[in-house]
Amino acid sequence: MLPVFFWLFAALMLGFAVAVVLNRNPVASALSLVVSFVFLSALFFMLDAYFIGIIEILVYAGAVMVLFLFVIMLLDLKAEERRKFNIGVLIGGIVVAAAFFAQIFAVVQELPFGGQTFPHLATSDAGLQDVQNVGHILFSSYNLPFQVIGVLLLVATIGVVVLSKRELK
Repeated sequence: MLPVFFWLFAALMLGFAVAVVLNRNPVASALSLVVSFVFLSALFFMLDAYFIGIIEILVYAGAVMVLFLFVIMLLDLKAEERRKFNIGVLIGGIVVAAAFFAQIFAVVQELPFGGQTFPHLATSDAGLQDVQNVGHILFSSYNLPFQVIGVLLLVATIGVVVLSKRELK
């Protein structure tokens, strides 16, 4: 993996993740999240985890974001009104973020393999070893949680439709 591309994709991903939080328009925020997912999948591609990168685009940038956009449109969200700028909240947020990053840095420095690069994944002749491993683990060890998440998404979608029904006056 070229370090220049890693830092470029990581910086763009984090920039669009910040745009998700800072945008006042919910549709622009959702689209910024899609772009952030695309750059995250580019990082997976650079690690030779092609299956995870494709799933990132198909599932998160595709299906989940379509669900988010439907929820936004069904709830008929208006643009959030401007609030007064609170300097205390900003300083508190910066202090908490700095403490969080300092803690992450300290933990990574203590790990024995924290400074080493990630090794390439072992692939078979067909190049499908990572797909087989993920599929085998997903459907053998994590089949029940996988099904529960599907049911939760269905219930959440039905709940949004019920909540967004308008009463006739």
